[in-house]
Amino acid sequence: MKNFKPYFAVIFTSTHTKNTDGYSEMAIKMEELAKLQHGYLGIDSAKNDVGITVSYWESLEDIKNWKANSEHLLVQQKGREQWYNWYNVRICKVEKEYEFKLD
Repeated sequence: MKNFKPYFAVIFTSTHTKNTDGYSEMAIKMEELAKLQHGYLGIDSAKNDVGITVSYWESLEDIKNWKANSEHLLVQQKGREQWYNWYNVRICKVEKEYEFKLD
């Protein structure tokens, strides 16, 4: 692993209510907004009965700033009021990674 620099992952795990009107569009909008934030490194997401989204950031300060972003705050509130039955947020430091890719 050449020049690996530790970074942080925010793991957002959730279950939805039956009222997901507007959720998909807002998720796309929030991903585009996150890409514009300082320290944003990327995102992975999988959705089934339980949704898991992992966003990657350079620092804990960058995560704090994203959480406090005014547009993101409004969407967080909408999520609690309409879209989510339950969610959990975990923040982890990534100190090592490796990848396998079959071509």
